[in-house]
Amino acid sequence: MKRAGVVGTGLVGGSVGLALRRAGYEVRGFDRDRARAQQALAVGALDDAVEHIDDAARDADVVVVAVPVGDVAEAVGAALDAGALAVTDVGSVKGPVVATVEAARPDLAGRYVGGHPMAGSELDGLDGASADLFTGATWVLTPTERTDPDAFARVRQLVRALGAEAFAVSPEEHDALVAVVSHVPQLAATTLMDVAAARGADHALLLRLAAGGFRDMTRIAAGHPGIWPDICVANRDAIVAALDQYVAALGDVRSMVVDSDRDRLLEVLERARAARRSLPTGIPADIELAEIHVPIPDRPGSLADITTLAGAMGVNIADIEIAHSVEATGGVLVLLLAATDADAFVAALAERGYPAVRTTVP
Repeated sequence: MKRAGVVGTGLVGGSVGLALRRAGYEVRGFDRDRARAQQALAVGALDDAVEHIDDAARDADVVVVAVPVGDVAEAVGAALDAGALAVTDVGSVKGPVVATVEAARPDLAGRYVGGHPMAGSELDGLDGASADLFTGATWVLTPTERTDPDAFARVRQLVRALGAEAFAVSPEEHDALVAVVSHVPQLAATTLMDVAAARGADHALLLRLAAGGFRDMTRIAAGHPGIWPDICVANRDAIVAALDQYVAALGDVRSMVVDSDRDRLLEVLERARAARRSLPTGIPADIELAEIHVPIPDRPGSLADITTLAGAMGVNIADIEIAHSVEATGGVLVLLLAATDADAFVAALAERGYPAVRTTVP
């Protein structure tokens, strides 16, 4: 039986434990918060809750460090010292961590492979932990010229056991990319929500009027705030560069609005729409896609009814969102699926009392 150690048993560490145990690993876990480690044991994320990192790492095929970014390098070093055959982590900043580990443990750093799962939850801690959290997710690995091939193979195998797809880039490239797709979006959502909340007397009415676009853009602002100061400090340069680019682009759009420049605004909107629709969907790129728009009432069970129907018909829903209506008590469910499934699914929805409209995705 393969053995894994988990250091940090919150949302991500707990989810790693649940998924690895389901995949047949024996999982030992350590957390500075003994009560949280015991909770992870109680929910089935661990086989054993141990008292020291050494105990979690000893004889482990792989150790997964799932602690705040500012604590990752120290925990990785402790796991390497304890003899783990391979160590990885789940932090969203890689360059400074890799550099610190390589400087502090030059003889052992080859067994450390930086990692970052592109998955998460708005729920905090073990309340959001799930064995399915990483299923179908991209898991970035950041090997360097010092990386031991056997350690990399062990970590890659673990990622596959978690149900994720491993994708390797350099630590520096990772940090630049994740600043754009994760760190700046978090700051943008947080700032927009803060602007709305600062409207004083208008605040209550503003939030009552908040429709789907506002809710979608600010959803991640509801996540756990405690992790972000460390992330922003650790990935400062890449975040500042991405923020500068974003602020400049917003300035351009502001000028278009000031000048009532319809043509340039439409050009930006169409370019962004095309880019958004080109994001990975889980359906092969050569398959034509269709959007299904389904008006749904605001009553319990509507969403479950529609998604259960899709499952029964074998229809793969690649993406889903709800556009809330300000004026009515309901909304529109927007589903993205293979065009070959669209007509039959629309007909089945109509039979259940859900009138739907199909559009082809260019």
